[in-house]
Amino acid sequence: MAATTRKLGLALNSLLFMLCLLPLAARAVDFPTPNVSHDMTVGSVNCANSLCHGSVTPWKSSHVLQNEYTTWLRLDKHTQTFKVLLNDQSKRIAKNLGLDKPAHESKICLDCHAHNPAPALRGERFVQNEGVGCEACHGPAGRWIKSHTIEGETHAKNIANGLYPTDQPVAQAKLCLSCHFGDQNRFVTHRIMGAGHPRISFELETFSAIEPSHVQIDDDWHQRKGEYNPIKIWAIGQVVASQQLLKTFADPKLGHDGIFPELVVFDCYACHHPMSQEKWTPRLGVGPGRIRLNDSNLLMVRAIVRVLDPVSAPELSRSIVRLHQAVSGNGDPSGKTPQETALAVAGSLDQYFAVIQKQKIDTPELRRVMSALIDEAMSGDLSDYAGAEQAYMALADLSLSLTKSGGLKSPKEVNRQLADLRKTLRHDEEYQPKVFAGQLTSLRTLITQGQM
Repeated sequence: MAATTRKLGLALNSLLFMLCLLPLAARAVDFPTPNVSHDMTVGSVNCANSLCHGSVTPWKSSHVLQNEYTTWLRLDKHTQTFKVLLNDQSKRIAKNLGLDKPAHESKICLDCHAHNPAPALRGERFVQNEGVGCEACHGPAGRWIKSHTIEGETHAKNIANGLYPTDQPVAQAKLCLSCHFGDQNRFVTHRIMGAGHPRISFELETFSAIEPSHVQIDDDWHQRKGEYNPIKIWAIGQVVASQQLLKTFADPKLGHDGIFPELVVFDCYACHHPMSQEKWTPRLGVGPGRIRLNDSNLLMVRAIVRVLDPVSAPELSRSIVRLHQAVSGNGDPSGKTPQETALAVAGSLDQYFAVIQKQKIDTPELRRVMSALIDEAMSGDLSDYAGAEQAYMALADLSLSLTKSGGLKSPKEVNRQLADLRKTLRHDEEYQPKVFAGQLTSLRTLITQGQM
């Protein structure tokens, strides 16, 4: 009876917690990311005990694997991020930027290559050179490290104590993008890239899938935290990424660099190609000789909306065109500045969090979203490398989900086609949109053949 009562209590608490979060899920700003938390960082070593999360093998009798720290330490590339700051490339970047300190001591680098709390918020067991550790993602543990081990304590209580809600797709996207793109607190600028930093390429679900898993998605997880759907994570990640880019463009501090706009929000290959190469294509009303916003995530959102919310899809398409025209100097018919137009589009995307979350997104929807992405390429709207790159990662995510659901008759052939598609993206500066689009013709046929 006691066990049944406890399970009912957990289920009720989980339900109430999820209901309380419904309004928050539509706003990607309600949970401060761990790097701006005012809680004390105690150090990842506090998670390393073999009776906590440092077991060598998963516990068979536990819903929690208990080997999360070990998995991170042995397999996760986030443990290498600080060490990268010690190599010759990082030394060269620091020199080119004119930093007063070497990369491994400079805030501009440490903010993403490590967990970098203020000195007053560092516990005695905090070690910065471990890279992006537990608390960099799950939040400084000063208040929640004890409560999360108490029998009967709820996930909601842990979050109230400062645990970051990585199980919520909007919060997860916000967290990952805060380093893999940037936000108002830390940001990979065009200057940093010009100094030698690699181009930032990120897609939430793809990167989550290749991240060494340290969570077990089972009935207990669902009971405590709700639904887990990788395609919804992909879709929500695209919305958050689009909003973050548009808000960066409109930000009076981040959106400018001297007399220039912050160029990192534009398509890299509008400028970075040989002058003799004919790269310009007529698209979205942006004339030749003008750089385009990097709309790769927006194009993914447009494909998603065409399937999940076809009524609003035409207006979203029109708003994207207005955005490009405003940014390129053709003006917004409403008289708004380019920054105002960008913020208006970013705000309009809020509605799609609820649209995505309420959809089941089963086999028919997966197939239609894949077809919509292929349509984007066939129409010429993926003429920019970044858009094609996002589309490839999306098609790989979607095809995997279709395979798991039994929605593809020839999964091996689809994987072969995707491998060929990836080859067209191997060299970014040699990307040819027509070749990419041509590769998708046979993929469309395979998707159609998979219909039940």
